[in-house]
Amino acid sequence: MVDELLSRITVNPKVMLGKPVIKGTRLSVEYILNLLAHGATITEIIEEYEGLVEADIQACFLFASRSLESTSFMPLVTEMA
Repeated sequence: MVDELLSRITVNPKVMLGKPVIKGTRLSVEYILNLLAHGATITEIIEEYEGLVEADIQACFLFASRSLESTSFMPLVTEMA
């Protein structure tokens, strides 16, 4: 199932400057995650973009998760003591 979901995401340097996108669209993983982060629901996104299915959104989550597995981060905001 993991491979099936990940196959929904493609990277092509000629499409959206090489950003990962949902196959057959110009919808980037980043764009979909940004919509969700700003309060859009999966249902709203699917209704807005014809041909999109829930598995496409799940693939975005999985792709992002896998992309972050081996990444180390610096804090975006430092806590003040």
